[in-house]
Amino acid sequence: MDHNVNSLIQLLTTTEYNNRFILCIDGLSRSGKTTLVSKLSHHLQELNIPYHTFHIDDHIVERKNRYNTGQEEWYEYYHLQWNKAWLKEHFFKQLKHATELNLPYYEGDSDSCKVRSISLPKNCIIIIEGVFLQRYEWREFYDYVVYLDCPRDHRFLRESTNTQRNITKFKNRYWKAEAFYLQNELPEKKADLILQN
Repeated sequence: MDHNVNSLIQLLTTTEYNNRFILCIDGLSRSGKTTLVSKLSHHLQELNIPYHTFHIDDHIVERKNRYNTGQEEWYEYYHLQWNKAWLKEHFFKQLKHATELNLPYYEGDSDSCKVRSISLPKNCIIIIEGVFLQRYEWREFYDYVVYLDCPRDHRFLRESTNTQRNITKFKNRYWKAEAFYLQNELPEKKADLILQN
């Protein structure tokens, strides 16, 4: 992992970009995205490089819009978990130039979304981390895409023991959505860099 971080740091410090550089850290659930971003952030801080990180899971919709909708579970997870069109217009399209973003942040305790105002420096690296980030609706907005590749059985073992007990949910909701993403969006082929984790 440290070698991967060093490679990315070298890329970010030697790449010429105007104003903002949008870095996408894509990968399926439990592939190591958050760990990579945490280490990357630490190095950027040490180098005094301005950056801001967004986790796409912070911007999911309320449960009523993604569970028991009458659609198949995998469809709910892949297509309804986020308001894709809204995020495209009000988040992704604004990343290169907006100095302030007003974004809904999901709060699990209350199952509600609260809008927060995010200020962004004019010149910075913006890191977006999450699953399904190379879906066609959002793919064009990144300057560089890293895809973390990790076998499903390894990722599943990283889940808590309690979570692993609900294998039916993984089979019906998560794994079918992941298979759809891999087959239709080809994230490994489209990424600029693939990291084996």
